[in-house]
Amino acid sequence: MMTGVQVIAKTAELRERLNAVRTRGATVGFVPTMGALHAGHASLLTVARRENDFVVTSIFVNPLQFDRKADLETYPRTMAEDLATCAACGTDLVFAPGVEDLYPAEQLTFVDVPALSENLCGASRPGHFRGVATVVLKLFNVVQADRAYFGEKDAQQLAVIRRMVQDLNVPVEVVPVATVREADGLALSSRNKHLSAAQRENAPVLARALRAVLELFDSGERSVAEAIARVLPMFSQVPECRLEYFEVVDPATLRPVERADVPVLAIGAMWMGTTRLIDNMRSSSDARTS
Repeated sequence: MMTGVQVIAKTAELRERLNAVRTRGATVGFVPTMGALHAGHASLLTVARRENDFVVTSIFVNPLQFDRKADLETYPRTMAEDLATCAACGTDLVFAPGVEDLYPAEQLTFVDVPALSENLCGASRPGHFRGVATVVLKLFNVVQADRAYFGEKDAQQLAVIRRMVQDLNVPVEVVPVATVREADGLALSSRNKHLSAAQRENAPVLARALRAVLELFDSGERSVAEAIARVLPMFSQVPECRLEYFEVVDPATLRPVERADVPVLAIGAMWMGTTRLIDNMRSSSDARTS
């Protein structure tokens, strides 16, 4: 099959290929994914292409980060379409290993950042971020890229990876890329395809609520509890919507704040039927009162 992009499935072969790339002085950009690529992933690939001489994308559905076996089994696998997306965005090489390649034996060593992973999404997905951090460190060790690109939509994941890189002295620059949204504000996600037509129409309520909270802060409200209380009724008006959490946190620690006197991150997760959606928005500037 002609894809326009080289595909490697074995770690040893990938290392050999990238050693040759680095020998000629080329910079390597890396975009780790689980496949099912959409325009949000394409934005990561595009930025990586612009900033590096050589771009590697990984496509690997990581079993370690799924707390429910059913979710792992039903996760969309669209390799042909994904390779076409990678080729269109100028990716040089796709690393698509099997589970036995990245996990050749029972995994006994894990990476955990509990201070950043136990609340928000971590509260309902025990072990998820440990699985994410562990596989990302494995991929970092294999690829040894100069820069790695992650979407800001997954704010908690980004915070965990940044802290892991800092604490473990991993020689890679973590580059955040802005969330890509539909015209009505819905953040792009591979999960969106599971929404019915009615659910899709109502799904942007999370983005609207996040934006509404930040607008309250922009207009002078400083009490986080008051702002959230004014916004929460938006969810009760939407059929099939079940709010999991809606918080305003410190962007660095992900801990709740009581007042929006400094830049904050509004973040939430909700269910539309059986589909879980997440999103976040950061205040644009320091909100201190004068």
